Amino acid sequence: MMAKNTSAEVKDGHTGVNVLDFDEFYRARRVEMVRAVALAVGGRDLGCEAADEAFARALTRWGEVSGYDNPAGWVYRVAVNWGRSRLRRSSREARQLLIDPLVEQEMPEPELLEAVKALPVKYRAVVVARFFLDWSIQQTAEALAVPEGTVKTRQSRAIQRLRKRLKEPQ
Repeated sequence: MMAKNTSAEVKDGHTGVNVLDFDEFYRARRVEMVRAVALAVGGRDLGCEAADEAFARALTRWGEVSGYDNPAGWVYRVAVNWGRSRLRRSSREARQLLIDPLVEQEMPEPELLEAVKALPVKYRAVVVARFFLDWSIQQTAEALAVPEGTVKTRQSRAIQRLRKRLKEPQ
């Protein structure tokens, strides 16, 4: 008869990864990450695929990633980078954001959604991290692996473009 593991840790036999910690992280963050990445890279299918790829990579490096101050930031950066790579390789016009109810419910104003869709991915990734995920400038910079000044610049330029497109007074 096998003894039950009473500890909170269950290690994968091949990798030694604490599976329960990762499973908890994955369950807590997947929906939010898919939504955020879908907004950042331009579509739910690509966002879902990119987020899943990033989570798979996080699992293989969970010993390291779980020690980061913001493991979700690492997953977001990997997902956005992977999605951007897929967009670059794609021969079709992939910058048009395909919206479904999962994404739409977080951004109910169609004009704003269209304006966000029109932003380049590098600006969209900052806008999503700052305003959808509610991350600080520092967290966004760490997640996207760019300096804080770059986040501030991209945010400022994105807001200018959004204002211009929405014709709001500056």
